[in-house]
Amino acid sequence: MSKSRSEVLEESRRKGLKAGAAAAATVVLGAAVGPVTAVVAAVPAAWLGWRWWTHRAKNGIKF
Repeated sequence: MSKSRSEVLEESRRKGLKAGAAAAATVVLGAAVGPVTAVVAAVPAAWLGWRWWTHRAKNGIKF
């Protein structure tokens, strides 16, 4: 069974919040600990951002 449009938009919002939180945490870690830690933390942030971006593209949601 396919999802309704509102369910898809809600899922996109959740994925966007997760990606944004991960990006913010990466910036904080980079400022507090150092650039090496920021690079390591950027990997999951980039992956979450990619998942959010492709979800929006596959479901025809404008950016």
